[in-house]
Amino acid sequence: MTDETKDIDKHSGVETTGHSWDGIKELNNPLPRWWLYVWYMTIAWAVVYMILMPAIPALPGMGTNTKGVRGHSDRVEVAKAVADLQSARDAQSVVLLDANLETIETDRTLQQFALAMGESAFGDNCATCHGAGGRGAIGYPALADDVWLWDGSLDGIEYTIRHGIRHDADDATRFSAMPAFGRDGLLTGSQVDDLAQYVLSLTDRSDDAEAVSRAAPIFQQQCATCHGVDGTGDRAQGAPNLTDAEWLYGGREENIRATIYNARNSHMPAWDDRLDDATIKAIAVYVHSLSGGE
Repeated sequence: MTDETKDIDKHSGVETTGHSWDGIKELNNPLPRWWLYVWYMTIAWAVVYMILMPAIPALPGMGTNTKGVRGHSDRVEVAKAVADLQSARDAQSVVLLDANLETIETDRTLQQFALAMGESAFGDNCATCHGAGGRGAIGYPALADDVWLWDGSLDGIEYTIRHGIRHDADDATRFSAMPAFGRDGLLTGSQVDDLAQYVLSLTDRSDDAEAVSRAAPIFQQQCATCHGVDGTGDRAQGAPNLTDAEWLYGGREENIRATIYNARNSHMPAWDDRLDDATIKAIAVYVHSLSGGE
């Protein structure tokens, strides 16, 4: 287009490109200089980076990506960082294995290491059932409260993690068994109903005094051996306290009746053959910290 035929926008006085859409003309404004300088700099930076560092795209005729004159490799750097971390972890793990609770709580560095390691391992291995942060779920004990079915000390928690609960392949597993009173015909259906009312009465929630009265001797005969004559439980046997407001499988009448009728007797894996000693100790420290432990 010659100077004589240039199309000048009458409103802005700027030459147009000759393109028009729906009567709207495209102005032929030059790119801002700062934008061009930045663009040139990025091109120069890309060339220098491709020379010094590995580049993903291959140059024509080279057949593969450029390796870079610095010989840098992210894979090698990550492997080295992981090895350094593992070396530092191994050294601290040795100290952790020989430390008791008092030592861990007074050694700030060791405590932070144990908690960080334990939280990570808990998330990988335990949170699927016990929930993030040990909040628990129906059938899976909450670990963030101060209610313990078994020993809540650091050693006790470690033992539970190591040997599991009702784990058939571990002779040292924690074991307790509640009878299925209804399913196995140990009690009649009406006796199970009465016993559910009795358990509700231990937390002042029963409105059937006659059923409670009928079930009182049944509770003493069938349940008190494990749960205690007053229903406060026995952690040596893993028998839960029935007088608090904590219920593993729900505290409504239908939940309690189902437990009495069918029993529950759920299982927990033994981690002794799955995790190393330091990891088990670290998880125990983390779980102990969730509720303050004992």
